[in-house]
Amino acid sequence: MKKIMTLALVFFIGYAVQAQNGAKIEFKSDVIDYGEIAKGSDGVRSFEFTNTGDAPLVINRVYSSCGCTIPEKPEEPIGPGKTGVIKVKYDTKRVGPIRKTITVYSNDAENPTLPLKIKGTILAEENGGKSVLEKTTPRK
Repeated sequence: MKKIMTLALVFFIGYAVQAQNGAKIEFKSDVIDYGEIAKGSDGVRSFEFTNTGDAPLVINRVYSSCGCTIPEKPEEPIGPGKTGVIKVKYDTKRVGPIRKTITVYSNDAENPTLPLKIKGTILAEENGGKSVLEKTTPRK
């Protein structure tokens, strides 16, 4: 019984030590809301993050769910306590709602794959800056 308790204690301590070591990415926000913007507006936004771990954070890959969204990752490792930015450019020539996911692959010790979201609505120029719902007249 004493051996089992000792083994369990060693396993628990080993697991706790391992869980505390490594890179850890924490985003300021995991959603960017463009709101309602005009067609052709600036589509560049940034996701800010901090490495709250105790090892350098490496962003291996940033993948978009669609070709209309182009992400740009930092090329250099982000040191412990340092901040970084993942830039995202959405093609604002596409009119309508925005609902896209950007997936971040990193060496985060706990969550090596994290989803980020962008949302909003691109308004058509011919609507005079109003959404399609605002322009529609009610039926009689």
